[in-house]
Amino acid sequence: MLCLGIESTAHTFGVSLVDKGKIHSEERDSYTTESGGIIPRELAEHHTGVCVDLVEKAMVKKPDLVAFSQGPGIGHALRIGAVAARTVSLNCDVPLIGVNHCIAHLEIARRLTKLDDPIMLYVSGGNTQVIGFESGRYRVFGETLDIGVGNLLDAFGRSAGIGFPAGPEIERLARGGKYIEMPYSVKGMDVSFTGMLTKARALLKRHKLRDICFSLQETAFAMLVEVSERAVAHTGKEQLVLTGGVGANSRLQEMCRIMCEERGAEFGAVEKRYAVDNAAMIAHTGLVMYRSGCRTQNTAIKQRWRTDEVEVTWR
Repeated sequence: MLCLGIESTAHTFGVSLVDKGKIHSEERDSYTTESGGIIPRELAEHHTGVCVDLVEKAMVKKPDLVAFSQGPGIGHALRIGAVAARTVSLNCDVPLIGVNHCIAHLEIARRLTKLDDPIMLYVSGGNTQVIGFESGRYRVFGETLDIGVGNLLDAFGRSAGIGFPAGPEIERLARGGKYIEMPYSVKGMDVSFTGMLTKARALLKRHKLRDICFSLQETAFAMLVEVSERAVAHTGKEQLVLTGGVGANSRLQEMCRIMCEERGAEFGAVEKRYAVDNAAMIAHTGLVMYRSGCRTQNTAIKQRWRTDEVEVTWR
């Protein structure tokens, strides 16, 4: 069964044709800036400009199913992907299924790492959650109380004159930096990043950028590893998977790996190509859902669709 997946939650518009064991095509194009962050109007113009070409390139065969990222995400971006998905579904006369973007990150991570029942540290621009599967749903054991860790990096990047996305450049600058004390805000299983962002911005006036980048990463990532370890201990699960765009950061991977080695737990990180937003994960999850009997009656976008609101019938 061939599924065409369409991803459009934020800066990336992607299209991929997938069946159970193979990715037949994958096309993507991302909105970037030399300075500043996402401007919704420009983002919508980008997605509108590339969607037809990407769909045509990716649809090397007629699909049997169309899956699209229904939420959560930026409304301007989600709507363009939804319209593209409805158009293909109607033209090909095939079913349409809406996929929760966060769940798609988790499912492709399970597939690629071959770790079946892990605690998952899901870190991206808008999402920072520690998740585990229990009693028919993905349960959120801990999450950010304000902004996602990716938003922390991007917001600081704007203040420092770094373009969007800022994470890769901050990772590069952090190499060789020296530590400056930062607010460390862990509240039970939850984390908070706005205090750290305020402090990092203030430091720009009197410290080297590489030292601030190093300190920002080390502190934020230590917080994430702490709550992840607590979730592993609480649930008794012996696996940890790192996924989401920030999960491509090599330093965060290293810190998670060290923690798991000290606990005797297995660790898996999703390769960068599939850690960042991509359409293959949407197509894969759509297939898994459809085969389990899931059907989408209402294809309206869901900007604030939480991970733990989805009933997981395929596990």
